[in-house]
Amino acid sequence: MTTILEQGNISIHTENIFPIIKKALYSEHEIFLRELVSNAVDAIKKLSMVSRSGEYSGDISTPEIEIKLDKDKKTLSVSDTGIGMTAEEIKKYINQVAFSSAEEFITKYKDSAAEDPIIGHFGLGFYSSFMVASTVEIDTLSYQSGAEAVHWSCDGTTQFELSASERSTVGTTITLHLMEGEEEYLEPARIRQLIKTYCDFMPVPIKLDGEVVNKHEAPWKQSPSSLTDEDYLEFYRYLYPFQEDPLLWIHLNTDYPFVVNGILYFPKLKPDIDITKSSIKLYCNQVFVTDNCEEVVPRFLLPLRGVIDSTDIPLNVSRSFLQGDRTVRRIADYIAKKVGDSLKALYRDDPAKYIASWQDLGNFVKFGSLNDDKFKEQVKDILIFRTTAKLGEAEAPKVEVQTDEGDAWSEVADNKPATDPKGNFYTTLSEYLERNKERHENRVFYATDEVSQATYIELFKSQGLELLFMDSFIDTHFIPTLEREYSDVKFVRVDADLDDTLLDKEQQSEIVDPATNKTRDDQIKEMFEQALNRPRVNVKPQALKGEGAPPAMVLLPEEARRMQETMAMIQQQEMQFPDDHVLMVNTAHPLIQNLLGLSQSTIIGADGGSSPAGDLATMICNQVYDTALMAQKGFDANGMKAYVERSNTLLTKLTER
Repeated sequence: MTTILEQGNISIHTENIFPIIKKALYSEHEIFLRELVSNAVDAIKKLSMVSRSGEYSGDISTPEIEIKLDKDKKTLSVSDTGIGMTAEEIKKYINQVAFSSAEEFITKYKDSAAEDPIIGHFGLGFYSSFMVASTVEIDTLSYQSGAEAVHWSCDGTTQFELSASERSTVGTTITLHLMEGEEEYLEPARIRQLIKTYCDFMPVPIKLDGEVVNKHEAPWKQSPSSLTDEDYLEFYRYLYPFQEDPLLWIHLNTDYPFVVNGILYFPKLKPDIDITKSSIKLYCNQVFVTDNCEEVVPRFLLPLRGVIDSTDIPLNVSRSFLQGDRTVRRIADYIAKKVGDSLKALYRDDPAKYIASWQDLGNFVKFGSLNDDKFKEQVKDILIFRTTAKLGEAEAPKVEVQTDEGDAWSEVADNKPATDPKGNFYTTLSEYLERNKERHENRVFYATDEVSQATYIELFKSQGLELLFMDSFIDTHFIPTLEREYSDVKFVRVDADLDDTLLDKEQQSEIVDPATNKTRDDQIKEMFEQALNRPRVNVKPQALKGEGAPPAMVLLPEEARRMQETMAMIQQQEMQFPDDHVLMVNTAHPLIQNLLGLSQSTIIGADGGSSPAGDLATMICNQVYDTALMAQKGFDANGMKAYVERSNTLLTKLTER
């Protein structure tokens, strides 16, 4: 029969707080296991500290935590090989809920604690047990010489019992008698899952059924020099299975003015990724806290993945929600600066890797520039854009140098600009402006869709005009930012306006009808206006240079198009193609010249109506317009049906002729 040494009431500093602790201390009941294991790790660290101080000479070479399940008795126990407690310590640290042993312990052993920090506290974390247990028992033996084992028991009320225990080894076992409805915590698979979620990287082996079930080594706590690329990749694959390998990663490691460790990965981005949702895991001394890092990580870095571990991030009692304060903001600034510095170093030291990753990496950099002025200033010189220019392809003179041996000569390798895997070149905006200041000073021509804008792109390229590609999903929002930075520079999309360099001004439009003073361009304009019968389409005859120039192009004035894009964004819908747009008709194209002749060959038919040639000319005008329109918008069902039918009719008529 157990001899009761003492009975009493648990000292609680707020009246009736116990039911709150028991029912609502944590948002999820499963957190109890994390708290008990965290306390067990702390107890083991404490024993290590007193051993290093010379106050304990026992064996500490095999620290471990063991979890045992007993379905018959409906019990779950967590045992550690840690420091243990005396009866007085139980009364102080367990019975008086408002106290915490960790602060007092660290004060006493502050030098050792600096090397081996304490995760959490006995106290409220321990009481999370009562969310799932009707009764909780503690069996513990202190490391202190002559200490006696103690048994503590509480049934979820403010009453407790303290008695002698049969425990014979230093350490503590906490036994939970699970309540009805909490039987899931008797299943080994469920416990394994919780250990993997919350305790996987705790620095002590955790055993279940005699098997170690946690990794107990945190890569982010190791020195970067001790890790290989494969180590980083394996860790990423472990955290995010079935995902593509990341582009690159950054190892965080600082202990002043705050403690932050971690590894952040840049994943490959998809257009549909939710950039407002964090996938970074937050740890406190290798204990998982939350996936919700919105307050710790700058908003623009939320798409990053990986781990951040810090003891300086203030957590509330549940360790599940962050309280924003000055330290958190400083940590966020540190992370942003570290990311910026790492990207600058990569651009400097390995431009080929930087460029190869830019398609995904660029979205992070641009999004960061939109949201953080300090980061924007950091990365402004490493913002690059894919260009149509063939940089470094001109044959450079070969330079020969004499080797150290004296008379052997060798060629110096030329430093050609790096390209992406497809052989595309990249440039900064300042480099682009410098290269093109003679041809079009302070004007930037850009394309947003290499496929649909192919006709426009080829026209510019054929005349030696360099284009930049701004074709990521964020560029629509990013271009106005560039315009604010480069206030004297005008950004023009290839389908918005045509540079004077593209126009053949030698082909003057002569007057062909002295009676009306009309020019050939006037006749072409009238022909298309009558054929299309679209008053809001501005037909603009112009002669383009180059044999490959198309017969017609649909242009959208830059400001009008941007207004449409802004309205679509506000209304959260796709941009509707505006009725007001320009049809640029290439008067130098043989098709347009032949078409004008065809329309004028027979003005009035025998019956007083339009002639077959006139009908054909009208049909071809509509075909030319629709073909040009294809580069700007897709047809609806009726539009596509009309286009196909007209194409078939045209081919039939042409073959009849």
